[in-house]
Amino acid sequence: MRALIVIPARMAATRLPGKPLADIHGKPMIVRVAGEALRAMKGPVLVAAGDAEIAEAARKAGYDAVLTDPALPSGTDRIHEAVKAFDRSGQYEAIVNLQGDMPTIKPGTIEAAIRVLAEGQADIATLVSPSSAQEDRDNPNVVKAVMAMSAPDRGRALYFTRAAAPWGEGPIWRHVGLYVYRRAALDRFVAAPPSPLELREKLEQLRALEMGMSIEAGVVDDFPKGVDSPADLEAAREALKGRT
Repeated sequence: MRALIVIPARMAATRLPGKPLADIHGKPMIVRVAGEALRAMKGPVLVAAGDAEIAEAARKAGYDAVLTDPALPSGTDRIHEAVKAFDRSGQYEAIVNLQGDMPTIKPGTIEAAIRVLAEGQADIATLVSPSSAQEDRDNPNVVKAVMAMSAPDRGRALYFTRAAAPWGEGPIWRHVGLYVYRRAALDRFVAAPPSPLELREKLEQLRALEMGMSIEAGVVDDFPKGVDSPADLEAAREALKGRT
């Protein structure tokens, strides 16, 4: 399966404006993320930039970049526009949506998500990471996947929620915000309006489930945290200390 890794990014983050260009040991965050994507070695890396300075930083570091409409409502819309411009012939079957604020993502984690899509029949692949910590269960910023497990390391996502779910004994499945779309599934997804559950939970992936699309999730130990605040940025700098 030929995969194209696309990283959406824009400067207008609410809690940490300009974060794609935030310095992490001499490199902008967007370049750090692109570097980890390149190490996955599953295809080219494309930055879907909402601002010219992001595109410039990516190109300066040697990565392809497409400048997208800054008014687009989501990162998924941004990657869709960038893919249409970059791959007019449709040679890439799988489109990876890798968030631009995940500088601690591991290449193996990206590979795992692509493998889930390639080995199954789902429209979309993603990842989950187990946790038994009560603070994760109770934290609405930790999105939980409710899973129908088909194997110890694989399952079908039934729902995603910010609530503490599922009820009862056992770990929760923390959702890792990384998606791999079949090309046709991405086209269908962005053509549909936001769904009621998506708007209520503020979780874009619920649109796909409400549309009847299938989402398969692989289980990984890694749980890369996104950078949403100055404290998160400092944590990422600490985690990447000594990395070139």
